[in-house]
Amino acid sequence: YGFFWYLYQDGNIQLEVKLTGILSLGSYPAGQKPAHGMLVAPNLYAPNHQHFFNVRLDFDLDGMANTVQQIDVVADPVSPENPFGNAFRARSTPLTSEKMARAHLNLETGRTWKVINPSVKNHVGEPVGYRFLPGDNALPFASADAWWRKRARFVDYHVWVTPFHESENYAAGDYPNQSIGGDGLIRWTEQDRPIENTDVVFWYTFGHTHLPRPEDYPVMPTAYIGFLLKPAGFFNINPANGITRNDNFVGVQELFVDKHLRDVSLRYDFDSVRVGIQPFN
Repeated sequence: YGFFWYLYQDGNIQLEVKLTGILSLGSYPAGQKPAHGMLVAPNLYAPNHQHFFNVRLDFDLDGMANTVQQIDVVADPVSPENPFGNAFRARSTPLTSEKMARAHLNLETGRTWKVINPSVKNHVGEPVGYRFLPGDNALPFASADAWWRKRARFVDYHVWVTPFHESENYAAGDYPNQSIGGDGLIRWTEQDRPIENTDVVFWYTFGHTHLPRPEDYPVMPTAYIGFLLKPAGFFNINPANGITRNDNFVGVQELFVDKHLRDVSLRYDFDSVRVGIQPFN
C-alpha cells in the first residue's frame, strides 16, 4: 500500500491510498472455473478478496470545540413552490451522540459529513467548516461471525465519531491479533458519549473489493481509494485566488492566506493523522 496526502492551494486535503502488489495465487484443475475467484493464467487462480482501512481524524477546526453534521441531499415534493419538480436541498443533521453518529455512505442522498465550529462564524454568519467527501468504498461480504470481522468491528460502519480520549488510538483496539473480538470502536461507542461541541475524533472506514482479472497478473496495476476534506465556509473566497508563497517547509505544510481572505494556516501532522485547522497570527 502507498499512502499519499495531497495539500492543495484551494484548501483541499486529500488522502489517496494506492493498492498494488502480487496476488495471492493457487493452482486450479484444468478445464474448471473457480466460483470464488478468477483464472489469471492457465491453472492459476486468484481468489476474490477485500481490503479495509480506517483513518482516525482528530479535528481542531478553529479551536477544539467542534460538531459533526451529517449532510443528506433530499428532493422537495412537487408543489406550487416546486411546480417543475427539480428543487432539492441539503439537510444537515447535527450528530449529538456516538451511536447516532454510526453511519454508512448513502448514494441515494449523496451523503457527506461536515465538521464545524459553532462558536466561530464566517463573513456570512455561518459556522466555519470543512466537509468530508468519501471516495470509492465497500461493505464487507464476510459473515459477522467470521473471526476477522469479530476482531475488526470497525468495518460495521463507514463513519464513527467519538470524543477525544488519549487512549483511543486504533479502530480495532490496541491488540487486534490477540483479540477475542469486540474491542476498539464498537466497545468505545457503546458508551454513547456526547459528541456535540467538543473535541471530536472522526473515524472513517473505507474498503476495496478486488475481483481479480488476468490483467492483475503477475503484478497488479494500482487501484485507488481515499477521501477529500474540502473547506465549506472556512474561507471568505477561493483561497487559491490570492495565495502567497511559503518557503518554510519542515515536515509540516503551512498554507498562508492573504489578510483580505482570512488569516489562517492549515497544519497537518502526519504522525498522528491529526488535522488541526486554526487561525494564524
